Amino acid sequence: MKIIPIGCSALALVLGGCSSKGDIDPSGGINAVRSACPVVALPAGTGDVTLFDPVTSTDSNAIDLTATISNLRSTCNDAGEQIVTTVTFDVDARRARAGAARDVTLPFFITVVRGGNAVVAKRIGRVGVHFDAGQTRGHTSGTASTQITRAAATLSQEVRNQLTKRRKAGDQDAAVDPLSRPEVRAAVLRASFEALVGFQLTNEQLKYNATR
Repeated sequence: MKIIPIGCSALALVLGGCSSKGDIDPSGGINAVRSACPVVALPAGTGDVTLFDPVTSTDSNAIDLTATISNLRSTCNDAGEQIVTTVTFDVDARRARAGAARDVTLPFFITVVRGGNAVVAKRIGRVGVHFDAGQTRGHTSGTASTQITRAAATLSQEVRNQLTKRRKAGDQDAAVDPLSRPEVRAAVLRASFEALVGFQLTNEQLKYNATR
């Protein structure tokens, strides 16, 4: 999975102090910053699509059009109770035969995944690609957005206390990673989200992408 990281917001939770991510805290430990904004990703196998003519064929000689999603980028507004993420991306397409002008509509999805495996929302959109007469290449861009409630992306105070607890050399739990505790790890996962964008593919298209 190709992950595009999102910058931390002004309302990010700082673990271990108010320093920058990766800074060593004088009292022990390393500071880390956790953002309420979801990580944006392009799931493997969904970043390109191939259309065939006839549609029942998967022979290389029958390829009609190919398209690829690239340059995935996002902005996140976490100022309110709803965390709104807007994702933009480029689509580059190529048709096998130059001919008359042509317009092709390609479906794509944006889905919200919680805890790495639970799909909590999904929306389908469409992007149109135009080919000028005599040209085999077309380019366009697409936009999608999603929302997550702040409450769902916020760790409880109890969990935050365990993550930010000061630990000094010699303490019984000094070498214990709080995330090694199942209840803490589960809470962090529940409050972690991804916004995934890709082409909305048929089962046959997914199989083709996986086996070509």
